[in-house]
Amino acid sequence: MRVVFIGRKPESIKALEFLMENDFEIACIVAIPPHVPVIWKNRLWQYAESRKLPITDDKGIYRWISSGKIGDIDIVVSYLYPYKVKKPLLNIPKIGAINFHPAPLPELRGLGGYNIAILEDFTYYGVSAHYMSEEIDAGDIIKVVKFRINPKKETAFSLEKKTRPYLLKLFYEVMLDIKKHGKPEGVPQKGGRYISRREFEKMKVVNYDDPPELIEKKIRAFFYPPYEGAVIELNDRRYTLLSEEILKDIGKRYHND
Repeated sequence: MRVVFIGRKPESIKALEFLMENDFEIACIVAIPPHVPVIWKNRLWQYAESRKLPITDDKGIYRWISSGKIGDIDIVVSYLYPYKVKKPLLNIPKIGAINFHPAPLPELRGLGGYNIAILEDFTYYGVSAHYMSEEIDAGDIIKVVKFRINPKKETAFSLEKKTRPYLLKLFYEVMLDIKKHGKPEGVPQKGGRYISRREFEKMKVVNYDDPPELIEKKIRAFFYPPYEGAVIELNDRRYTLLSEEILKDIGKRYHND
């Protein structure tokens, strides 16, 4: 099967290696190029270059499609890629375009999965595989795996870290199933919600009349350095807040290093 693999974060290399080890043919890799500043080092791009695998960025892939450079494609796979996959790429695979989403569907589409789970005291979290459509995270669900969490102890940072192995395992399972049995059946999404960038930014703000419990919760829900966390707004500027508990943890890690 010929695959266009779209990825980001260190686990994307493990996912790509798994595909090659199981005889999927990599037609093209789409990654964030080295000159773009991101907190995750662009290891996927470097990995592809070191192995002479065809690679391009989120603009180049559409030029490749229009010029006929891609050829026949069976599957498009998106693994933690931050940009929207557009119609020309969605339309080329025979089996479909599949996204591996680091949140349970249909409950948490778009941004803010880790944050909402903490803010709203979810006792579980999850990861999802679904077909991609023009609407973000709204395509038919292939598989969801859920696991228990303690929302009173998690931060966005700790929950993201905890989610990674579950998402990678889900990737292995779904791709092996496709190899053995072909196109997986999807179930249409019902209910749930989509969190936009605007809503996400609004949720970060700590208001002066917020009760102490909510302030603590917002601080944990948006702690993900180096990104801006829960904020207060003063004199047209935003300042990130940290709790005493998080500061103690940072101090231990920093001084132990």
